Amino acid sequence: MARGYSDNGISVVQKMTTLTTWNTGHKALRQRLTNIKPNTPQAELDEAITLFLRQHTMLHAAAISPHSKWSYSDEILGDMAKAHMSVIPSGGEHSVIWLFWHMARIEDITMNVLIAGQSQLFYTDGWVEQIGAPVHNTGNGMTATAVADLSQAVNIAALLGYRTAVGKQTQTIVQSLTPEQIGQKVSPDRIQQLHDEGRSVIEGDGVLNYWSKRTIAGLLLMPATRHNFIHLNEAAKLKKKVMQSN
Repeated sequence: MARGYSDNGISVVQKMTTLTTWNTGHKALRQRLTNIKPNTPQAELDEAITLFLRQHTMLHAAAISPHSKWSYSDEILGDMAKAHMSVIPSGGEHSVIWLFWHMARIEDITMNVLIAGQSQLFYTDGWVEQIGAPVHNTGNGMTATAVADLSQAVNIAALLGYRTAVGKQTQTIVQSLTPEQIGQKVSPDRIQQLHDEGRSVIEGDGVLNYWSKRTIAGLLLMPATRHNFIHLNEAAKLKKKVMQSN
């Protein structure tokens, strides 16, 4: 069975309803993935993957799928000046662009290293040089000064291109998974690899400890989908504050 989906697009008026529907869809995805066992028929996994693709695409630039005409990410960034993306509102902790950095780095690491057992796109496709970030980590535990420095330093177009590439790669990885893999725990060797690299995370032991307790299904449900949704909600609120103050 070919994995994919069809999306007829969405109007701005439907946005809030769609975001509510996303939550409902994520609950359905959780149930489907939790029920996948090694002997589950491939057709059942295909249905779960199709739902994952729909949920995941809505959280990235619509460009990651030829079928998508709307995404939450595009909704936030579409009418936002690049200068505003780097602004940290008074009393705030993050900028919109820091959030997109954090989402991209988390997804790249968890999907490529922990699930696929391969190198991060960040290091293999020239993104380090293109983005020009002062750090390589996910941003966990960053000081306010470091968040501000990152927000101002990155090449925004390159960062958004990187996140789109990460999203496409995630979909390729997920479509290759088998029923036997879905319930497997994350490999301790891959967690140790990240620990040894050090540069991938700040306060890494806590982050790595969390990831080490997840199954492949758990990584699909949090870093690849729910984690992005949470931070896009934060980005939407930050955007509103920044736009109102400028």
